[in-house]
Amino acid sequence: MSVEERPAPVAERPAFFAKAARALGWSMASTIINRLSTLAIGIALARILGPDAFGTFAVALVVLLAVLSFNELGVSLAIVRWPGDPREIAPTVATLSVLTSTLVYGGLFLGAPLLARVLGDPGSTAVIRILGLSVIVSGLVATPVALLQRAFRQDRKAVADLVTNWTSALASIGLALAGNGAMSLALGQLAGSLAGAVLFGIFAPQGLRFGFDPAKARALLRFGLPLAGSSIVLFATTNLDRVVVGATLGPTALGYYVLALQLATWPVTVFSQPVRAVVPAALARLHDDPPAMRRSFLAAVALLGSVTLPACLLLAAASDALIRFLYGDVWQPAAGVLLWLGPLAALRILFELCYDYFVVIADTRVVLNVQVVWFVVLLPSLYAAGTLAGLQAAAAVQFAVALLVIFPLYLTALRRAGIRTLSVAARLGPPLLGAVAVVLVALLMARAGAIDLVVLAVAGVTTLAAIGLLGYRLRGVIRELKTVG
Repeated sequence: MSVEERPAPVAERPAFFAKAARALGWSMASTIINRLSTLAIGIALARILGPDAFGTFAVALVVLLAVLSFNELGVSLAIVRWPGDPREIAPTVATLSVLTSTLVYGGLFLGAPLLARVLGDPGSTAVIRILGLSVIVSGLVATPVALLQRAFRQDRKAVADLVTNWTSALASIGLALAGNGAMSLALGQLAGSLAGAVLFGIFAPQGLRFGFDPAKARALLRFGLPLAGSSIVLFATTNLDRVVVGATLGPTALGYYVLALQLATWPVTVFSQPVRAVVPAALARLHDDPPAMRRSFLAAVALLGSVTLPACLLLAAASDALIRFLYGDVWQPAAGVLLWLGPLAALRILFELCYDYFVVIADTRVVLNVQVVWFVVLLPSLYAAGTLAGLQAAAAVQFAVALLVIFPLYLTALRRAGIRTLSVAARLGPPLLGAVAVVLVALLMARAGAIDLVVLAVAGVTTLAAIGLLGYRLRGVIRELKTVG
């Protein structure tokens, strides 16, 4: 059986889109709450640990994210797109996910010393091994999480995510105050993963059951392996910066870099990830109506751009004030990094939406090709920038590659899929003008010599006003989405 999503009958679409909208609301609310809480806790941890310990944890986190990009071989995503009852493949998916995740962790444990040296911090071996246990936990929860996503039960997922984040954060703070350094973050992360895994197992429609059907396993691997390969390349591209910074500039510079990166990914996490939790399943229901699918994609571009462009460029324009106010002068080198990573985050949000679109239309070759080009161009550019010009140049070259190389590639691929470049530009033009207004206000306030709090307050209010005006303007786009439903 092919892993293709059967389109929803037209008569069922209004109820389906209402369900998807509720799921998106829960996903968005959960993400915002989690990010607000973890921001405050992250500030406390950064002030307690300092750049050195933070950099050691960042080394281990890079390794963890690397293996999480392929540990279950992409088979759990098949649950979201399986044309029949997902319960018929869930036991096989669970078995494959846990088995491959366990094998991956074994390799990680053995290779931890080498990975630590490559990333510039040999002392992080133990932290890598402890944090890496989260790989096995990820394999355990992959199937329950996919079942919740398939059922649009983002309300239950929201509760589990909240418990995961708070358990991790509180455990990390307690261990950090006790003097455990970078290990406090690794142990806290593991504790949060375990707490969340318990709830995901309880909340999933059928819990966690194991089984194995060879025929279904072959179909799952045919679907999942290309995505796993693409995810590996995607990870290599999106995390190459941390690898190169750690290897060329050391763990302290990596600590500054990761702090700026965490702030820059705020818009991605708050706005893009909740949409990505819903949009693929929604678009998959429109396979029988390609024009409607294209309209929905463009509507998503307009909505995401209206929120994320002002927010991302605010981070860049107010980077100095933001770093000083939240983290203190010891973290000031991170401001020069945030200056470039903010605009880069806006591009990444658009790229992720394109990624999901091409996955839904089963054109994963485009995704893989773009990621390969990105990696090949970025690696020498990033290494040269880090080696010759330092931390800020390493951030700047990433934005340049994304804007000048990757953005045109995605626009070309979209045009071949029937989405004109002018249509994308028309959706992004007004958000970009709003973002420019935010930048001008932030720069004028900083130039006027205002204190950091005033700069952030005025620029923040301007950002909210811009987002509000852009959202009001998009009432027609929302009606268009309802028409598609």
